[in-house]
Amino acid sequence: INQNLIKAIKSAKKREDIKQRYNAKLKLKNRQRADMISAIAHEFRNPIASIMGYAQTLDEDKEIPPALQEKFLRKIYNNGLKIESLLSRLVLWNKFESGEATLHPSNFDLYTLAEEVKASLKEKYPQREIVIEGSAYMIDADRTLLEVALKNLIENALKYSKDEVVVRIGEGKIAVTDKGAGISTSDISKVTKKFYRSGTHSWDNSMGLGLSIVKRILALHDTVLEIESEEEKGSVFSFRI
Repeated sequence: INQNLIKAIKSAKKREDIKQRYNAKLKLKNRQRADMISAIAHEFRNPIASIMGYAQTLDEDKEIPPALQEKFLRKIYNNGLKIESLLSRLVLWNKFESGEATLHPSNFDLYTLAEEVKASLKEKYPQREIVIEGSAYMIDADRTLLEVALKNLIENALKYSKDEVVVRIGEGKIAVTDKGAGISTSDISKVTKKFYRSGTHSWDNSMGLGLSIVKRILALHDTVLEIESEEEKGSVFSFRI
């Protein structure tokens, strides 16, 4: 009887431990969901407010000069692109979370891809200088995913620096260098975590997903994101492939 009682107690304790672990995971998921909703609301609020403001001005003031109308319409269009980009990022992240993201490798020139990403970002940041250094480098990888990763890294550099952004390609390595605000030593290990947002230097990882997506994409290619940074001097984001 005593042995059976001990077994029953152990079994009950095991069930309780399983229940507690399940509840902890559930609480974590709920907290992450709340963080996600908060991040989405924060990111979407500004472009939506901007679109509504410019549209309302155009609707109420019929005497706006044509040049100013074009400027307002361009602002509306650019904010629409920003919302589309945010939605695309969410869709891609959802694929990673559900395990649906798979590689579709092809042979292509990484230097050419960098030039294409530069051209697309110049439309959004016409006043900024993006310098591509290096030469042709053929690789076998998922072109679409690497384009997302490279675009995220260059756009981060553009957001948090005022000088030129340099992209170097050579010896199997690609590095994106900026002379911006930099990242503190304590933040470097955290910026690739999903939903992470730091208040220092207005370091805003765009819903906390941008660098986390880069990290996931590189992991699929059996490589890692390396970060070197010094506050007030700038950062280097690089990976080997």
